[in-house]
Amino acid sequence: MFEKIVHKIKEELSNCKRPLFFFHDDPDGLASFLLLYRFIREGKGIVVKSKPLVDMKFLKLVEEYEPDKIFILDIANVEQEFADAVHVPIVWIDHHDLPEIDNVKYFNPKQEHPGSTVPVTYLCYRAVEQDEWIGMIGCIGDWHMPDFREKFSIKYPDLLPDKIKTAEDALFKTKLGSLVRAFSFILKGKTSDAMKCVKILTRINDPAAILEQKTPAGKFIYKKFDKINKLYEKLLHDALKNAKKSKKMIVFTYKDSTISFTGDLSNELMHKYPAKVIYIAREKSGEMRGSLRSNKGGLPSVLSKAISGLEGYGGGHENACGVSVAVRDFKQFVENLEREL
Repeated sequence: MFEKIVHKIKEELSNCKRPLFFFHDDPDGLASFLLLYRFIREGKGIVVKSKPLVDMKFLKLVEEYEPDKIFILDIANVEQEFADAVHVPIVWIDHHDLPEIDNVKYFNPKQEHPGSTVPVTYLCYRAVEQDEWIGMIGCIGDWHMPDFREKFSIKYPDLLPDKIKTAEDALFKTKLGSLVRAFSFILKGKTSDAMKCVKILTRINDPAAILEQKTPAGKFIYKKFDKINKLYEKLLHDALKNAKKSKKMIVFTYKDSTISFTGDLSNELMHKYPAKVIYIAREKSGEMRGSLRSNKGGLPSVLSKAISGLEGYGGGHENACGVSVAVRDFKQFVENLEREL
């Protein structure tokens, strides 16, 4: 499946010497970058935090680095002005809605299969066919169980036992799930700190180096993960207390923090309360920035109607969306959301 896309991605990767990679700040984006970078062993990575958008604010970085090709990985939006201003080929690999944009080479599994839920990591792994542990982390982090899971379980039975059949169980019931969370958590906080961890990850060849802290590099990654995980566990405890009071929709908010856990919290609560709609939001800079989850699907349509007429924006997948709404409109947004659901 996706042979044409995978072949073209590998061809684009093989025909450059100084690539610049922009990748989303989640396990899918990070794993995609690591797979491509570790294959070519050239280039530079830049994590795109806050909004999944590559726009003109990144042009200066392009001009300073002078790449011969740009790869954009797992990022839902690219500004046309940016694509026009960059004078090198842009290879955009994504799995969100198909865009209308010129001056890019665009690859998306939905081009061949409109209903596809395959993450960017899967395409990148198939292009390079190496580092399956990184490929599996990125896929499971995006709630997708790939077709190389049997091969992976044979090689790493302690990470993904054969009895585990779903991505959700892999995420929350295995050591592999701990690695997924590590990939997510080391990207949080300051961009400079995140990129230091990413650079170290490019040199790690065995997942045990992280989980068992077998090497200095592995110890560094685990220490960063463990520190952030303690903050997450406290918020999770508070969210779970609040969840018991809710019937159909769980709404949990928390104040400004240097670290956002909305996506991680919403995923775990959806696992624990599969029949409920989950909305986790963090108050920051006059906005409620959050994550919406539901096993029933249809969230983009619901979100579009709920946010209509309010100051905010959002979008994403059928079961998972990101959303930001002005604090003053938050109460109305929640009411609209409940009505639409």
